[in-house]
Amino acid sequence: MRLHFLLALLCTAALALITPSTAMYKSKTQTEERTCFQSYDQYGPDIDIRSDVAIVYGIDPSLPSRIQTWRERGYIIHVMTGVSWGGYQDYLYGRFDGKEHLDEAQTRRNGTKISHGGDVYYMVPTTSFAEYLKTGVKRAIDAGAEAIHLEEPEFWVEGGYSEAFKREWLDYYKEPWQPPHSSPEARYRSGKLKYYLYYRALKEVFQFVKEYSKQIGRDVRTYVPTHSMLNYAHWGIVSPESSLVNLPGCDGYIAQVWTGTARTPNRYAGTTRERTFETAFLEYGVLHNLVRATGRRVWFLHDPIEDNPNHTWSDYKHNYECTVVASLLYPDVWRYEVMPWPGRIFRGSYPKEDGTGKERIPSTYATEVLTVVNTLNNMRQRSIRWESGPRDIGVLVSDTMMFQRGDPVDTNAQMKGFYGLALPLLKHGIPVTPVQLENVPLSGYLKPYRMLILSYEFMKPPNPNIHSALAEWVKSGGVLLYIGDGSDPYHRIREWWNTNGNSYSTPTEHLWELLGLPKHFAEGTTKCGNGYVVAVNTNPSRFAEAGADAELRSIASKAYKLLPRGASAWRQQNYILLRRGPYVIAAVLDESISDAPLRLQGTFINLFDPQLPVVKDFTIRPGERALLLDLDRTPQSKPAVLASASRIYNAHSSKGIFRFQSVGPKGVRCVTAVRMPNKPAYVKASSENGAQSTAFEQQWDSENRVLWLKYDNSPEGVSFTISM
Repeated sequence: MRLHFLLALLCTAALALITPSTAMYKSKTQTEERTCFQSYDQYGPDIDIRSDVAIVYGIDPSLPSRIQTWRERGYIIHVMTGVSWGGYQDYLYGRFDGKEHLDEAQTRRNGTKISHGGDVYYMVPTTSFAEYLKTGVKRAIDAGAEAIHLEEPEFWVEGGYSEAFKREWLDYYKEPWQPPHSSPEARYRSGKLKYYLYYRALKEVFQFVKEYSKQIGRDVRTYVPTHSMLNYAHWGIVSPESSLVNLPGCDGYIAQVWTGTARTPNRYAGTTRERTFETAFLEYGVLHNLVRATGRRVWFLHDPIEDNPNHTWSDYKHNYECTVVASLLYPDVWRYEVMPWPGRIFRGSYPKEDGTGKERIPSTYATEVLTVVNTLNNMRQRSIRWESGPRDIGVLVSDTMMFQRGDPVDTNAQMKGFYGLALPLLKHGIPVTPVQLENVPLSGYLKPYRMLILSYEFMKPPNPNIHSALAEWVKSGGVLLYIGDGSDPYHRIREWWNTNGNSYSTPTEHLWELLGLPKHFAEGTTKCGNGYVVAVNTNPSRFAEAGADAELRSIASKAYKLLPRGASAWRQQNYILLRRGPYVIAAVLDESISDAPLRLQGTFINLFDPQLPVVKDFTIRPGERALLLDLDRTPQSKPAVLASASRIYNAHSSKGIFRFQSVGPKGVRCVTAVRMPNKPAYVKASSENGAQSTAFEQQWDSENRVLWLKYDNSPEGVSFTISM
C-alpha cells in the first residue's frame, strides 16, 4: 500500500443487523474491533467512514496531533509504519545517532539503491535500524496508540549487494559474502539471510513494545500487515512470512491483498493474463495460514482502488468486487481492513472512461463501497453452507519459493509451478487452498485436509521435521500427490538434506525414506499405512500450459478417489458459492468446465448495487461475482436495518416506533434498506440532536416489506423515527 503514503509524506506538512448500543455514537465507547482503515491524513468529515479502528500512519513528529483528531471522533487508535521503508532520512544522514547509514540501503548489483521514491530507500534491517524504529514506536505509544503495526517487511530479490548486507552475511554464515547472482546456492542463501534479518528486526521492535507496555501499565498489541507470500514470490521480494506464526510478541496480521497484488498476471491453460478473483482467493488463503491453528488475529484487506492511478473507476469497481468475494470465502475470518487511504478514494481523481481527463469517484460507486464496508461489520456468522467441489484439498507452499527467484536460475518464473498445480482445480469449482509447509508440524494443522499436492521443483522444505509430520499424516489416511522430476538445480545446493551426515540427492528422498518407499520412487501409486502416495514424474510448470490443465485434473481426480467416499465427493462445476448466515457469496468462473450462468432462485438484496434492489431469480455469468442478502434468512416479524451505506447505531423498537442513527462520510449519498412488518405510518429524519429535519426520499415495497431511505450521509448522524 505504497503510493499514497509517499505522496502524503512529500505533500502534507501539517450496518445492517448490528447489535444496538445504548448511547449516541459520538459518546459511545468503542471496544469491538471488526473493521479498520489506515490513513496518514488527519480526521476529515469526508473520510469519516465509521469503522471501529483508525490506523494512523507514520511515526513522524506530527503523529500525536493527527492521532488526536481521530480519537476525538471516538475511534480506537492504532499506528502503522513501514518496517522496511519510510521517511527515515534522519537515520540515513546521521541526525539520529551521529552516524551516516546510507550503506544500509538495499542495493542492486549495479550499485544503485532500491528506492520507494527519492531517498525513501528500502533498508537492510540492521540492529541499529531497529533501535531507530523503536524511537518512533515509543512516540506512537506515548501518543496513545493501542496497537502498533509494522508493515511490509520487504527485502528485494535484486538487492543483497550493499556493504551492510555483506557484513550481515559474514556474521550470519561465518563465511565471506557471495554475490547472490553467482550461483543457485548463493541466491538461496541470500534469500535465507534476508528472511532472517526482517524476522530479527520485527522481533526486536515487538519485544521493546511489550517491555515498554509493562512499564507504563498498558497493553499495546502488535501486528504485521504483509502481502501474501505468493505475491512476494511473484514480485521478487523476500519476507519472513510463515515465521511470523512463531514471532514472539506478535498478536496478529493484516492480510494485504487487493487489486494491486491480485491482478498480477499469471499463466493458466497456456494464457498469461489477469485473474484477480482466483489470485486473490489463493493469496487470502496463504495468509490465512498465519493464524489457522494459532489463535492469532487476522484482518483481510480490501481496497476500492489500488496504487496504480491509471485505471478507470469501472476497472477498480470490477476488481474490488473480485477481492471482496474472494475474501468472504474464508468464513472463519470476520475482521477486515475495509480500505487503506480513504483520502485517495473520496478525494482522488482518476481517468475517465473516454480518456478526456479525470473524475472523482462516481456517486454510485461511493455508495456501493460504503454498503460493502458496513456489511463487513456483520460477517461473524455461525451458519455456513457450501456449494462447491471438495474443500479438503490443499497445495503445499513454502516461503522458500521466495529464495528461488532471480539470477542465475529462476525456476518459478511467472509462478508457473504453483499456479500450474492450483488453478486447474480452482477454475473447475474446487476451492483448493495453499497449505504452508512450515506449519505442517503444528498440532491439528493438517486436520482439514484429505489430499495434499506437493512439488519441490520450485521450493524446498526448510527443515526435516516437516517430513516427519507429513509422513505421519499420510500414514493416518491422507493422500499425497507429489509432482516433480528432480530437475531443479536448487536440489543440489548445500542444505540440510545433503550435509551433516545426510546424502540425499533431493529432499524428496528423505520424505520417501520416512514413508518406507524406495529412494528413487518417481512414478506410480503406493499405499503407506492407511494412506497413499501418488508420484508423477514431471515438472509442475508444465500444467500451466494449454491442454495440460485437464491432465492435472485427471491426475488429481484419480488420486482423490483413492480416499473413502472420494469418488462420490469429487465434483467439478464452474462456480463456488457460500451461504454465510443470511449472505450469499458467489463467484462464477470463466475458463472453466462450461460457460453456463448460475441462476439463484429466492428473494435477495444485491449488495453490489448501490440502490439495494430486491431481486429474484438472480443470474451470475462467468467472470462475475455476487454478494447478496437473502431476505428469507433475515428477521420477518420485527423491524431491522438490512443494509446501509452508513454505520447504523442504536437501532431499537418500542411501542410501535423504530429508531436508529445513520452515520457516514459527508458527500456520499446513502441508501438504507429497512425490513418493516407493515407499511410505516410515517417516517421522520433529523440531525442527531433533533435540531432540524433532514431531507430524504422513501420507497415502500409491500410485497417484500422493505422500506428504502435515501439521503445524504452525515458524520454528525441522521436520526430516523419510523412509526409502525
